[in-house]
This record gives sequence, structure tokens and C-alpha cells, in this order.
Amino acid sequence: MSNRREFVVKLGVGATALVSGAVFAAAPMVDEKDATAGSLGYKADASKVDKTKFPKFAAGQNCGSCALFQGKAGDAAGGCPLFAGKQVAGAGWCSAYSKKA
Repeated sequence: MSNRREFVVKLGVGATALVSGAVFAAAPMVDEKDATAGSLGYKADASKVDKTKFPKFAAGQNCGSCALFQGKAGDAAGGCPLFAGKQVAGAGWCSAYSKKA
């Protein structure tokens, strides 16, 4: 009986992890017109950043190399705590950029 209970608990935990991962993967992308995105100068394509408006921008900076990026290296998109529940483009950029250590 204990083995059956353990199996059911493990199955439930595994299913919950799988569903939560699927929900995150299905998170919508940040829209550049979003209020937070606009205030941070977010661009889905870092090559389109207004360099006069954001002089701290430097070539090679993008969300994929930012300390806040929650995706894996090379991911096309990933989470960012600045945009809760949404994903940013790995090739994107915003003024909160902070190089990964």
C-alpha cells in the first residue's frame, strides 16, 4: 500500500512540474508597445535599439547574454523578471541590460 501511495505522489509531482514547464514555454512574448517594455526601451531585435536614446547600448549586448535572462544559452526566447509571465527575445535588448558574470 505504501508503494502505491508513493507512486501516486511522485506521479502528481512529476505531472505538476511538466504542466508548469509547459505553461512557461507557452508564455506570450513581450510586445514592444507594452508600457514596461516602452519605458525600458525594449526591442525584440537589439540591432534596432535607438543608440542616441540609449548610449549605454553596445554591440553584442542582447537579452541572451543578460544576467536577468532566464532561458538557456542560445534560446530564442526566455523569461525575464522585469516582464512577469512573458518572454523576451534572446536577440532583444532593454536598458536594464546587465552582463552575465
